[in-house]
Formats: sequence, structure tokens, C-alpha cells
Amino acid sequence: MSHIYFLGNYLFSMYEIHTAEPLVPEPSVAEVKLAIDTLKSHKSPGIDQIPAELIKAGGRTICLEIHKLITFIWKKEKLPEE
Repeated sequence: MSHIYFLGNYLFSMYEIHTAEPLVPEPSVAEVKLAIDTLKSHKSPGIDQIPAELIKAGGRTICLEIHKLITFIWKKEKLPEE
């Protein structure tokens, strides 16, 4: 008989950790590319002051870097310091 413990949204057993939150796969490179492709051009940039045209002009390189950042945030569940 194994002992089971609850802590917040998590269920712990002797050998496994189960979360009460649904497991959602991290965004794919294709999803990031789609998001970049759907950015509207000729609009004011957001709080980051990066125009959509600049992100789109970055091509595959910027897409992969944005994906890397999103994946990092996804796994850590925490935004990085500036």
C-alpha cells in the first residue's frame, strides 16, 4: 500500500507525481510561425516596441529564437528577468 499526499494542485505518491492541471503540449515551431505570420502589419508596436514587420522580416531565425523563449517560459512556468 503506497501513501498518497496532496499539496496544492499536486498529488504525490511514493513513485509518481501527478498534477491536477491538464497536460498541454508546449507550442510547436509551426504554431509560433503561424502566430508570426498572422501579425498585422502597419500597426503600432506593443509594449515591447518591436514592430510586426521586424519580427516577420526575421524569418526562420527569429521564429526559432521566439520558440526557444516560449518553450523556456512554458517549462519553467515563470517569465525570465529582463
